[in-house]
Amino acid sequence: MVYFIASDSKKLTKFLKEINAYFKYVISLLISLGCVLNGQLVWGQTTPQNYPNKTVKIIVPFAPGGPTDVQGRWAAEQLSQALGQAFIVENQGGAGGVPATDRVVKSVPDGYTLLAGNPGPLVVAPAIRGQMPYNTMTDLEPIMLIARSASCVAVHPSVPARNVKEFIAYAKANPGKINYGSPGIGTIGHLGMERFTFQAGIVLNHVPYKGAAQYLNDLLAGHIQVAFIQFSPCIQQIKQGKLFSLGATSEKRSSLLPDMPTIAEQGLSGYASYNWNGLLAPKGTPAPIINRLYEILSTQLATKENQDLFINQGHEPGNLTPEGYRKFLQAELNKNAELAKAANIKE
Repeated sequence: MVYFIASDSKKLTKFLKEINAYFKYVISLLISLGCVLNGQLVWGQTTPQNYPNKTVKIIVPFAPGGPTDVQGRWAAEQLSQALGQAFIVENQGGAGGVPATDRVVKSVPDGYTLLAGNPGPLVVAPAIRGQMPYNTMTDLEPIMLIARSASCVAVHPSVPARNVKEFIAYAKANPGKINYGSPGIGTIGHLGMERFTFQAGIVLNHVPYKGAAQYLNDLLAGHIQVAFIQFSPCIQQIKQGKLFSLGATSEKRSSLLPDMPTIAEQGLSGYASYNWNGLLAPKGTPAPIINRLYEILSTQLATKENQDLFINQGHEPGNLTPEGYRKFLQAELNKNAELAKAANIKE
């Protein structure tokens, strides 16, 4: 009897091991099947054929009313009409646009969170900050450069200068008394003015704001004395006598302002500064979605209606491909890093 129990125990142990191995095998198959099905479901959500099937957010890293906001809303309108799904703009201003950009970088790369790109958080802040929470070139997928825009170097009427030469003389005679505004530390309004002061050999006080609309109001009120203002709003204020322009930051004179000389032709050789806006997505967003968004925006931007719209607002339509936009970003980063080093510009 004892022998029988011992023998059966060995058989039972062997049997239980076989059963255990079998169940492990079945469970592993079920897990694998679940992963495959889940992968198919996730991919099904992000294929061009049914993307988008819910609301898409375009994060604008500045307050409403500025050029990045305007062009972000233009992109949202074009994509909503073409894809039959809501593309909405969400503004998140502050800290030169870096927190909002970081939010997009860290979002799920499924095409439902996009970034209205601006030079500040993408190619200026990385050039002047010691540390950044993201890497522009490795953490984002460029979709399209929409447009670039030059500005007027606008001054309040109380400033006794009507051209670059007079302004430089006034600034040198009044060191530390002139304040300039920008959309924030590490924005193109900040670095563009620092480039101007570096080449001119003058010192101005920087007053950062959360967006272009805010510092324009303070410039009109005389709380700050000078700032970069993009052509369209600048023209309006100049015509009304509320502001004066020292010159244009463009490489050549604008067709909208043919009588306004550039900064470069007034003695600051090679000077140019442009704001620009584009659309980007988090790294890892499927290429078919990137390409589909680009194709829609590229087609719409190429129409005469939209070309005229942008040009009449003082913008130069960009329409760079994803790869072209990537190369553009790298070139801008390199240029700004060189200036920051030469002029010792740090945040």
